[in-house]
Amino acid sequence: MASHSDTLVVFFGATAGENGGKLGSDEREIILLVWQIVDLHEKKVGKLHKCFVKPDTLELTDQCKEETGLTVDDIVKAEPLDKVLQQFQQSVSSEVKCLGRTTYTLCVDSPLVIRQALHPEASKKNLVLPEIFFSFVDVRKEFHKCCPNAGLAQKLTLTSMLEYVGLPAVSEESIGVREVRSMVQLTLCILAEPHNHKFSCVETVNYKFDSGTCSKTEPVDSEAVIRARGLPWQSSDQDIARFFKGLNIAKGGVALCLNAQGRRNGEALVRFINSEHRDLALERHKHHMGSRYIEVYKATGEEFLKIAGGTSNEVAQFLSKENQVIIRMRGLPFTATPQDVLAFLGPESPVTDGTEGLLFVKYPDGRPTGDAFVLFSCEEYAQNALKKHKQILGKRYIELFRSTAAEVQQVLNRYMSTPLISTLPPSPIMPVPVLTTPPFLPAASSTRDCVRLRGLPYTAGIEDILEFMGEHTVDIKPHGVHMVLNQQGRPSGDAFIQMKSPDKAFMVAQKCHKKTMKDRYVEVFQCSTEEMSIVLMGGTLNRSGLSPPPCKLPCLSPPTAYAAFPTPPAILSEAALYQPPLLAAPRPPQTTAHSPAHTLAYYPPQPHLYMNMNYTAYYPSPPVSPSTVGYFAASPAVAVAAQPHHAAAAASPVLPQHGALVRMQGLPYNTGVKDILSFFQGYQVSTWNSEMKACFNSQEMWSHILEKLCLVFGCIKLLR
Repeated sequence: MASHSDTLVVFFGATAGENGGKLGSDEREIILLVWQIVDLHEKKVGKLHKCFVKPDTLELTDQCKEETGLTVDDIVKAEPLDKVLQQFQQSVSSEVKCLGRTTYTLCVDSPLVIRQALHPEASKKNLVLPEIFFSFVDVRKEFHKCCPNAGLAQKLTLTSMLEYVGLPAVSEESIGVREVRSMVQLTLCILAEPHNHKFSCVETVNYKFDSGTCSKTEPVDSEAVIRARGLPWQSSDQDIARFFKGLNIAKGGVALCLNAQGRRNGEALVRFINSEHRDLALERHKHHMGSRYIEVYKATGEEFLKIAGGTSNEVAQFLSKENQVIIRMRGLPFTATPQDVLAFLGPESPVTDGTEGLLFVKYPDGRPTGDAFVLFSCEEYAQNALKKHKQILGKRYIELFRSTAAEVQQVLNRYMSTPLISTLPPSPIMPVPVLTTPPFLPAASSTRDCVRLRGLPYTAGIEDILEFMGEHTVDIKPHGVHMVLNQQGRPSGDAFIQMKSPDKAFMVAQKCHKKTMKDRYVEVFQCSTEEMSIVLMGGTLNRSGLSPPPCKLPCLSPPTAYAAFPTPPAILSEAALYQPPLLAAPRPPQTTAHSPAHTLAYYPPQPHLYMNMNYTAYYPSPPVSPSTVGYFAASPAVAVAAQPHHAAAAASPVLPQHGALVRMQGLPYNTGVKDILSFFQGYQVSTWNSEMKACFNSQEMWSHILEKLCLVFGCIKLLR
């Protein structure tokens, strides 16, 4: 019997779009339902019922019209889906009662009508489906179990199954009626001798999604995981489960992805109970959640574990309580206590087990991050808590969001990772040891001789910053202006400036704070070199301060073309590994009798370490061409003399003794060496090799060298 049922309800449905093997893949609404009852004990058949359904959008695709033979006129006067489902429930209940039976189970020729059409549409329309639609038997799988030599269950069709048992195909032309009568014939055939089949392979549809935890050691089938992209940022695991309604998601199988700042990035990894449900989920690619379409792609078990897996006993104990609603609080004062949070939520939002239902997120050294997770025993309490969104606790407004068990794991994993970098690994492409502290980064110090500028216009350059600083520019250290870019390489609105002393930094913070730059006020804070170094080494900036890098390795530069320079097979020196973006040392400060206080110096953005490495939220500015190097100029009367090579090297310990590395783009093919030297007039350039000089005078050789992407003459290396 079908899970001990007395009767089968043979069921068929059609939509206004794709049907057959693509049923439900285009989000079209149901327009036809057909059903008929079969008594499993007496082998009797009930009355056949056919009902049209009026969709919200009265439009049929050409393919639907061709396959079903229906027109808009056939459905325009029909009842909507909720009314038809009520008729179905009443009809089946009364007919089963007339037969003297009490239980019944759906029988379909494919799970698509239940999983991909009926449940998703009911979910979108907020309809409560009768219990009968949460379990069913697939006539193809039952037939394969009865006749295993007939072929794979997924490839069986009603026509092929009838042919296998020697029954004639149903001649009925009306869609739905033909399929239901064919299934009834097959059912009666396998119930009779010699098969005497018992329907037992009952498939179920989950009533709701169960949250839970996932261990990093738990095996996860890569054939059961998908990645959903384009989710609304405020969507929860329940919203994602609703999008995949009809498909069974594994317990705790929704993992929302976070970006480098700990905020949701619109992606989620979803783990289903098997590959069959995963394949059906892929058919929902570009289906809609509200007004947004969601992209669905394959993913791996390793990716899922990276996001959802956890090993913390504290988290496991926190999430061990079943059927709890999780709320994330963000922006808490660092001094907030559990009692403060409970008082903030109030008696209308009681937390499960009081303080035991709170989990504060902290750094490895015990410092609070301002994040916390809260458990509520029911949806009503969680809704009351969400009404507190952006209300004030202490002097800060608090953000509240729905959260998931996987997000708890991910946030804890992120903050509990090693915050600072102790050593760098050897480069995978250069067999040389890498310095623990690259020479172009300032030595970490707690001395507060730096200032942080926040809220800069995105169009602001170094010249604008120097103009903003006014008279305080003379107190900036050489190479002391550092622009901070975001992940996309665009200005983040932040910058760091190294001053000559803590007193100078304090004075700048006092006098320039909230001063206007291009119609925007800029905040200026005093900070330490250590804090600045954290950001330049990959740490993150946020409104509440500085956070250390979430990864264990330094992230100095994005994986761009800078990491793709050809590497010679010879072992490079440490000096050659840290090349600055300029041809020679910046011009040294010059003083005159007329202007003793003003100097002329360059402040290039921080150079990169040229290695193929990942990156986090922020990283130093990339190298720029000499025409865009920021500087503040002295009086026009000040003349600057060329600096000897040995003096330049002494003035800038960053530069190696044998020259610097640059890249030139957009050179005309008829460019000669004299043109290049003229372009770099004012810089110290050593003489070049005579062979290479001869090469440059040859048009053919010049083109050849450009193709090889490398040109070397004397102390200057040009990489294209």
